[in-house]
Amino acid sequence: MSNENLESKRWLIAIAAIVMQLCLGTVYAWSVFKKPFMTAHGWGETETQVTFMICIGMIGIAAAFGGTLVDKKGPKFVATIGGILFGIGTLLAGLADQIGSIWLLYLGFGFIAGLGNGFGYITPIATLIRWFPDKRGLVTGLAVMGFGGGAFFMGKIAPPMVISMGVAQTFYIWGVIFLVLVTASAQFFKNPPKGWLPAGFAPKATGVTAAQSFTFDEAVKTPQWWMLWTMLFLNVSAGLGLISQLSPMAQDVIKKTDPLIAGAALALAGGSILAYASIFNGLGRLLWAWTSDAIGRKNVFIIMFITQAVLYVLLPQIDNKLIFTVVACYLLACYGGGFATMPAFAADSFGPGYIGKVYGIMLTAWGAAGIVGPLVFAQIKGIAVYVAAGLLVAGFLIALSYKRPQPKAAKA
Repeated sequence: MSNENLESKRWLIAIAAIVMQLCLGTVYAWSVFKKPFMTAHGWGETETQVTFMICIGMIGIAAAFGGTLVDKKGPKFVATIGGILFGIGTLLAGLADQIGSIWLLYLGFGFIAGLGNGFGYITPIATLIRWFPDKRGLVTGLAVMGFGGGAFFMGKIAPPMVISMGVAQTFYIWGVIFLVLVTASAQFFKNPPKGWLPAGFAPKATGVTAAQSFTFDEAVKTPQWWMLWTMLFLNVSAGLGLISQLSPMAQDVIKKTDPLIAGAALALAGGSILAYASIFNGLGRLLWAWTSDAIGRKNVFIIMFITQAVLYVLLPQIDNKLIFTVVACYLLACYGGGFATMPAFAADSFGPGYIGKVYGIMLTAWGAAGIVGPLVFAQIKGIAVYVAAGLLVAGFLIALSYKRPQPKAAKA
């Protein structure tokens, strides 16, 4: 295949990746469904929140395992399995509501959908890093922008669907959509020919080339791999905690300014703020990753960590709907930006050759954060934002001290 055809092919893969990630990112609209589940079945706050915790935990675990499979079996195989599991898990969530079984909800939306989501999430990232060595930040930002944007569509569309047809029917419809779109997008994924580079592109001398790439066993023995893991964990813990409670938090702020609003109107208003913030979850993934191509991955993380820490401290004092929305949008932009910038950060540090496993297992930080962040925000609501600020300050200090590992070829 000519270089011109390969150039067209890589952008087609990028489009398929965005479609897939839009579907997978709908899990971030979980808070829209939480209150309807609690109201319909009498389930408690933490009891219901466990579903989201299981789902995010499984995404991290599955992404780690899926990254290894991508390196061994190829991206189409892994992404197809992901699409099937994600669709089936979503359908089971509808059945769980219909029969009133929280255990089926844990199994369906938590375990099975989370497993499929993780397989689907890592595949386009590992694939696009290989196809776009010249635009790592931009292209991974584009791909995971879809993941952030998926919650926008779900946040806008799901609340009226739930009100008009119920939770079960809403999940049934989305389950079919996911089965079709995610598995169809998966068919476009393929790794580039060995040694292929875009026309006119020459790797930077300071970067890690494919030939110099660290295997996972080599990367995990460096302190830098663990520093990146910890930075991702801290950023995601703060962000996921906020996302898991954003709709209820928004409703509390709205009630302060308009105490007469209640019921479905209040739920729709909270869902709208979640939807707007989710746009910035998506846009932040693109803009921060794109910025990292210009100013460096390390500098992006330094800026994101310190600015978020300040805003989390200020969050409890905000009683204005517009200001709350603006702050939530920025915080989710930084949350998404961390996800978009980290794959390129890892590839810059350890090379693209084994990035599926190197970055895939790094995503266990996401799974761990999926437990810590939502649990903190559910259990200690009064001080959760201050705990999040403390985590982000720790991340700032780690990012400030980060230095890229010495390339293998330069080692004695």
